[in-house]
Amino acid sequence: MQFDLNEEQIEIRNIVQRFTEQEITPHAETWDETNHFPREIYHKMAKLGLMGMTTPEEYGGSALSRLSNTLVYEELAKGEMATAVGLSVHNMVTGSIARFGTQEQRRLWVPGLASGELLGAFSLSEADSGSDAASLQCKAERHDDFYILNGTKLWVTNGGEAEIYLVMARTSIGKGASGISCFVIEKETPGFSFGKTERKMGLHSSPTRELIFENCQVPVANRLGEEGQGFKIALSSLDGGRINIGAIAVGVAQAAFETACNYSRQRTQFGQPISNFQGIQFMLADMAMKIEAARLLVYQAAYKLDEGQNAGMYASMAKCFATDMAMEVTTNAVQILGGAGYVRDYPVERYMRDVKVAQIFEGTNQIQRVVIARTLLGNIRK
Repeated sequence: MQFDLNEEQIEIRNIVQRFTEQEITPHAETWDETNHFPREIYHKMAKLGLMGMTTPEEYGGSALSRLSNTLVYEELAKGEMATAVGLSVHNMVTGSIARFGTQEQRRLWVPGLASGELLGAFSLSEADSGSDAASLQCKAERHDDFYILNGTKLWVTNGGEAEIYLVMARTSIGKGASGISCFVIEKETPGFSFGKTERKMGLHSSPTRELIFENCQVPVANRLGEEGQGFKIALSSLDGGRINIGAIAVGVAQAAFETACNYSRQRTQFGQPISNFQGIQFMLADMAMKIEAARLLVYQAAYKLDEGQNAGMYASMAKCFATDMAMEVTTNAVQILGGAGYVRDYPVERYMRDVKVAQIFEGTNQIQRVVIARTLLGNIRK
């Protein structure tokens, strides 16, 4: 197993790197300060083929490998984490419909999602079901050829901006995970509305909204997969999503590390650059080692998914290690910059604020450790 990039992957990385430097990095601070959702950037990313990265070419997608996906997310996150997260969630939706949808569902929604005409959002969590996702209570009751949905969903990335929502709701059969089904719900569906926009520590340019369903009528034709298959669809999406978040965390950490390195060469104290002091050198060395270790773990998880192997444990390892690493690296970057790191003249305070949530979403890092331990011990919940 080697991770020497081929010519295509190098070109993908270089294209996204140039795009990020030109279209995202110069605006990231303003977007953060003004809570601006840059929908225009998603249209530009669509022209690069990034809105359907795991989608078959016949539906307008790019059909990139998971390893190539990680290169994209890492480069985007160096400019702004919020945009990379929004793209990851969108591709989870696009990929899920392409994988589990009927031919008609694919024809109806996937080309628009892959072209950037439509934006996707993924909705699993609720007020009382976060880590215990199978305890969700949003209900979908069937009436002939349609369902009536009632309930609320929380923490929805791209909420209010997206046109297509992948929503997990409890149907009339089964209990726990076996009673959950997946629905594709369009933004303008009667009975579907939005609650508050969350006021967050970071990711200010990524809207996080509450979804409200009040006697919302959804056609049976909008159910993705069979009744009771929703939790399986959600979990299959989360493996890829966790690898994406690991790659994003690596990108943010890399950007913070480079800022800290450059600053340490320029900042003079006691008559010399602070990079000459062993205390700073050791901090930078540890940061570099941990970034590289996380990157390799993310690449390994992506490789296993590409090879059709059971990548669940490795996706959890990659997400958990990379996000813990990124929180440490960004915090240390702020420390190296000192007072300058605490103000908005430098981006490291934004990196630190943004990356904290990566330890929480796509399954908290405590849940990742549960997944890893159960797999190692052969105690996987069926």
